[in-house]
Amino acid sequence: MLSTAYRLRLQEITDRIAKGENVELTEIIWAEKLATANRSAATILRQARRKAANPDMVEGDLDDFLNQLDLGSSDPRDSLTGFDTVDDIVDWFTQKKPKDWRQRD
Repeated sequence: MLSTAYRLRLQEITDRIAKGENVELTEIIWAEKLATANRSAATILRQARRKAANPDMVEGDLDDFLNQLDLGSSDPRDSLTGFDTVDDIVDWFTQKKPKDWRQRD
């Protein structure tokens, strides 16, 4: 669970990320380390990156709904538009787990 101070600091950083404003490298490093250690922080960071990648996201539309559910990748380059081979289908259904996937917050 995030402390109030950490949550507020992370929220301030992620608001600037979502708006496309400048964020200092030290702040990004701090947010990444926090996201590695805490799933709630990782969710907040991913949602901000999705908003930054899709600035046309409107509150209440499908993209906003998927972002609130934390579904999909925060990097649009990870999106798949079709399958070329059977191996592509297998890779798509293979679950990619982070190193700490068994960790509980």
